[in-house]
Amino acid sequence: MTTTPASTPASAAAETESTALQSRLPNPAKLVPELGQIAGALFKATGNGSIPQTTIGLVQLRAGQIADSTYLTVLHTGNLRRAGEAEERISAVASWRDAPHFTEAERVALELVEAVLTANPHGERVPDELYARAAAHYDETALTTLIMAIGQVCFFLPLALIGKPLPGVSPAEQWRD
Repeated sequence: MTTTPASTPASAAAETESTALQSRLPNPAKLVPELGQIAGALFKATGNGSIPQTTIGLVQLRAGQIADSTYLTVLHTGNLRRAGEAEERISAVASWRDAPHFTEAERVALELVEAVLTANPHGERVPDELYARAAAHYDETALTTLIMAIGQVCFFLPLALIGKPLPGVSPAEQWRD
């Protein structure tokens, strides 16, 4: 009978640190090539110009925060910075309700993503009143695009939470080999 040596605290820490420097999954696009087509279609649908890309970025950043996904939070923060968004607005997304940095249309978009991603123990998640306020700011095409933008980030949420890609690392380098 052979025995394996017990791991020492130092070797366990080194193994944990090594594991922390890689994602859990290999590149999903290599495993499921159709993922690229789906992602491309979602990006095309949300990029139709009916709502500002900044609004999409703010909504997707808030979704990453609500889901407690460091990967998505870092990704969408970086996208907003590269688009020239003010640091005050990016930082205030987590506390948007009392921040003076957002338009009424952006506020209703942030409220909508929160309603979709947060359970409401007192009733439906998106009440008629919230829908009416959103419809007052966005025509039907824009509102549908906003809904698709929420769906887009939600589509990738399981990969971010389960696969744990590396925050701040380029897509080509973030997945385990």
